[in-house]
Amino acid sequence: MDAARYIAALAVVLGLLGLFALGARQGWLTGLIASLSRGQISGARRERRMKVVETLVLDPRRRIVIVEIDGREQALLLGAAGEQVLPNSPEPAE
Repeated sequence: MDAARYIAALAVVLGLLGLFALGARQGWLTGLIASLSRGQISGARRERRMKVVETLVLDPRRRIVIVEIDGREQALLLGAAGEQVLPNSPEPAE
């Protein structure tokens, strides 16, 4: 009687592991995790206040990133030594 329960439990665990592996391989799992982190499953969708507009790689260790925060753009210099906020110009150069 106990052996049948152990075998059934093992079959259930192996089946769940197989479904988990299949989901990871097909990309279902990453989509589910991404939607959970964005709050889309619960129906509570919120507006993002910050987004990356553009990036420019200067060299293998440094890059400039333009981010938009609450409708205002800010340039950041990211590097191995640290981060630096670059001064804003009043108008974009053309």
